[in-house]
This record gives sequence, structure tokens and C-alpha cells, in this order.
Amino acid sequence: MPGNTRHPVLALSYGNGFTFAFMSALTKLSVNINKIATLRNSRGGNNPDVLKSAIDCQKFGADGITVHPRPDERHIRYADVRDIAPIITTEFNIEGNPKEDKFVALVLEVKPHQVTLVPDDPGQLTSNHGWDTIKERSYLREITEVFHNAGIRVSIFTDPVTDIVAAAADTGTDRIELYTEDYARHYHHNRETAIAAYAQAAAIATQKGLGINAGHDLDRDNLGFFAHHIPGLLEVSIGHALIADALYYGLENTIQLYKRALNRTTV
Repeated sequence: MPGNTRHPVLALSYGNGFTFAFMSALTKLSVNINKIATLRNSRGGNNPDVLKSAIDCQKFGADGITVHPRPDERHIRYADVRDIAPIITTEFNIEGNPKEDKFVALVLEVKPHQVTLVPDDPGQLTSNHGWDTIKERSYLREITEVFHNAGIRVSIFTDPVTDIVAAAADTGTDRIELYTEDYARHYHHNRETAIAAYAQAAAIATQKGLGINAGHDLDRDNLGFFAHHIPGLLEVSIGHALIADALYYGLENTIQLYKRALNRTTV
């Protein structure tokens, strides 16, 4: 399985006894292209071209492409996933609910670099919670093994709760993806308070040997502060805000703006 190699050179403390070490490294930006597919589907036809958009995002500097096919295929379609997979030269991340047999079959067919397990209900507008890794530990362990046997790295979508993150380590997952909607909602009110639970969750993840991804409602305003305060953050997946910004700034420029925000050294 793809590893999560650590080279600890610096120790940080985040209170409540959480101290951990990490090596500073650039966090990867994976662009979620679901919203491009939503725009295409609203009119029919193939404009904008989702496949070309994936190619261009890579060309413009994205470190990966994320898609989240849902059972009703209201944005990314299963056929899109099959078309996109062969042209990915960076990293391909497929998100979805593994309790949908159709989703599992797709992932095993396409074999992306990473599958992110998200506990969405059918017809859910957008992801709004992580897994209860304590209650679902046995199931998540079984499905993680299925993907590992196919050579696919696994990330589990989790809320920033230390017990939930600790239990995620017992599933055999390679990474967690921290669900950042709560951080984004409170960022402009008090960003130090907004980040606290995430820093503690990240500390536990690192202690348990888990890689850390993050996503949901991250944007150019709140991204830099989040990345700066989550040592060891490997990857963020961003779609809605990035595509919305691209309407004003252009796709290539927007990807570069997000990469600069993500990896700037001061906030």
C-alpha cells in the first residue's frame, strides 16, 4: 500500500497534552470537478467538457483530481469516472459511500490512487458529517481491506473528534479526511477557536500513524490559516469555492491562487 512516510524534525504542542512531530512539506491541492459536471448537466451536451477540465486542472498545477459520483449521478457520472481515470497523471481521488455496491464496483474497476469513504445518504445535497468510526469500526475495517487488496489507498471522512479519529486508526485506513465545514463556518468569528478541535484531532491522527487530508468549505480566505495550523496536512480537496472563484479569476489563475494560499509560510 502507498505509505505515509514521516520524517519528524519539529515538535509542536496544542494543549491538552497533545504534542507531536512532523516534517514541513507542501500540502497537495486536489481539485474536485463535480461542479463543472453540474454545469454541464444543467444544459445537456458536453459543455463544459469534464474530461478536458480534468486535463486542464492538472496542466494548471493541481496536484490531483477528485470526483464524488453519487447514486443519482446529478453531477459526476459513473461514465465520467471511467473516462477520467486513464488521463490522470497526478493523483485520482474518488469519494463516495461504500455502502453503495455500485460505488464499490466502480472503484475496484477504475483503481484510483485513493478512495475517500464518505457516509452520504442517498440524495443528500452535500456531505455534512463524518463516519462514526466507533459504531462502524468493524464495517470500515472490512471495506478498507477490500480496497487495500486492490492496491488502493483509503481515507475515511471524519469529524474533528479525538475519539472518532483514534477509532479510525483501528480500521486499517491509511488516512483520515477532516470534515472542515464547522471550521469554515466559525473562521471569521474566531479563527483560533475554529481551528482548535482540528489541531487536536490532527495530533491524535499523527500519533496513530494516520495521514491527514481535509475538505469541505475551504476557500481562499480560510485555507492558509487551516494549513498553517495543521502540521502534517498532506492534501486538501476543494471544489465548490475554487470553481466559483474561477468564474472571476479564470481556472488556471485560481488554481495557482489556492496553491499559494495553501502553502504560504505566514498567515
